Amino acid sequence: MRIISALAAASAGIALLALAPIASAAPSAAKGSIVISEIYYNSPGKDTGSNASLNHEWVRIHNTTGRAITLTGWTLRDTAHHVFTFGSYRLTAHGYVKVHTGHGTNTSANRYWDHSWYIWNNTGDKATLKTSSGTTRATCKYSDPHQKHADTTC
Repeated sequence: MRIISALAAASAGIALLALAPIASAAPSAAKGSIVISEIYYNSPGKDTGSNASLNHEWVRIHNTTGRAITLTGWTLRDTAHHVFTFGSYRLTAHGYVKVHTGHGTNTSANRYWDHSWYIWNNTGDKATLKTSSGTTRATCKYSDPHQKHADTTC
């Protein structure tokens, strides 16, 4: 009887140890991340190249964490190697920022690429967000030329 009780206790201990990595992995998954949540790649109307038209083309970046993230020196790029580099900037916890293609005055919610022509291809493209050290933190790819924008779950 003691042998059976000892085996049962040992089995229970092994089962708890087996579950320990699962329990410790859950909090890191709950911390969140930074994602590209949406790309509006086909601005309304004709592609005239006007600043208003260029600024209706944008990428929205979402901080899903509960803490602010400094994006200074981070880059956003497309497949044709157009690169936007964040200047001094801090994205609030659970905050969003749109990076517009055209010209404008930077605010906490809107940043401007200062580009004079369209960046995001209407037929498909890929956005990549990298840290200042070059580590890829988020990507988003789209390829449907019939949509006006891509709501991403990348």
